[in-house]
Amino acid sequence: MSKNLYLFAGVVALFLFTGLVLTSWNQTLLILNFALVSSIMALGVNIQWGYAGLFNTGVMGFAALGGLAVVLVNSRPVPEAWSAGGFGILAGLALGALTIAATIFLRRRMVKGRARSLATVALLVGGFFLFRAVFDPAVDAVEAINPTIQGNLGGLGLPVLLAWPAGGLLAALAAWGIGKTALGLRSDYLAIATLGIAEIIVAVMKNEDWLARGVKMMDLKERPWPVPYEVSLQQNPRFLELATNWGFDPVSASSVVVKLCYMVMILIVLGLLIWLSERALNSPWGRMMRAIRDNEDAARAMGKDVTKKHLHIFILGSAVIGIAGAMLTSMDGILNPGTYQPLRFTFLIWVMVIVGGSGNNWGALLGGLLVGWLWLIVETLGPMVMGGITAGMAPGPLKSHLVDSAQHMRLLTMGIILLLVLRFSPRGLIPEK
Repeated sequence: MSKNLYLFAGVVALFLFTGLVLTSWNQTLLILNFALVSSIMALGVNIQWGYAGLFNTGVMGFAALGGLAVVLVNSRPVPEAWSAGGFGILAGLALGALTIAATIFLRRRMVKGRARSLATVALLVGGFFLFRAVFDPAVDAVEAINPTIQGNLGGLGLPVLLAWPAGGLLAALAAWGIGKTALGLRSDYLAIATLGIAEIIVAVMKNEDWLARGVKMMDLKERPWPVPYEVSLQQNPRFLELATNWGFDPVSASSVVVKLCYMVMILIVLGLLIWLSERALNSPWGRMMRAIRDNEDAARAMGKDVTKKHLHIFILGSAVIGIAGAMLTSMDGILNPGTYQPLRFTFLIWVMVIVGGSGNNWGALLGGLLVGWLWLIVETLGPMVMGGITAGMAPGPLKSHLVDSAQHMRLLTMGIILLLVLRFSPRGLIPEK
């Protein structure tokens, strides 16, 4: 127990050192909030891998669905777009879903053979062309409505705070659909399937402008708390007096206040999730999940429905990732599908889980904080360090290449950290009990 306290105290010292010496408190709070949200994603992956041994490489897709939920819940609806083709889009999507449902029903009712295969192909092809005939004109009509700033249907216009649980719900629904088809696969095939589906989700978000403006991005300005914006704070005499007394300029002080508000809200969500995760892990359900993870054949022999239990845990972990994705998009204030990359939203989260210790919720938190800090601080200090290394070198192609490659130092750092942990503490910094 004392070792764990020392580890967390060391991480706290890193953030304090960052604020006091390396960067400003504004930048430090940005890094801390990033690390806290990443810790929630790591907690979701730990639920899937640490509890049940499910190798999910589609973290990026579930985080993207969480970000999409912010747009669908918070952004204002566009009445002109709905009038032009909104209901046509809904009708097209309904036809697509109906085609899939009818195909499933048909295959269950008909006897296996050539007739069933021909009927399936005919139904799918006919349904596809009918779907496109209804869907495509409606999409063109919607995307033609003021495309420079709109060109989409908009959302429900609800408070952004409601988008956080909505992000978890949207990710959970996607996980249910993925799990029903992919959880019967072997672990390596499951990893390939989830990675491919995540890429499909991001590709849809990039190309379907009617949904969330695609690569044109969505500007999400509403905050999840009733605190004035930075500009309003900078015009408040009492706030200006308080900032002066603390030695901050008004711009930095207002930004710090906003980041502190986010930090408090993230800590509330993170604390609640860890409490629930710990309760679940130490319950009979948690012991059953670990027994299934360790020996699926023995669990089946005891009468457990392993596939069903895997589906439950897959949905729970994906929902947690979706909540974190919604929080990150809300904090950034913008949805840019181009930022969803496997390196940032899958590899980095897995590094956090491995470094912290899979199967341990506190390990996932520690790994999220430590690796999240390294990911951003190395990006900030990398050019400075490389400049010092190459200071004595003569100008030339080698020096230019090293200076230009400084931003990649964080990839090298992640690799070194991962190798050191796997060599000296293969079960992570806080191993599973």
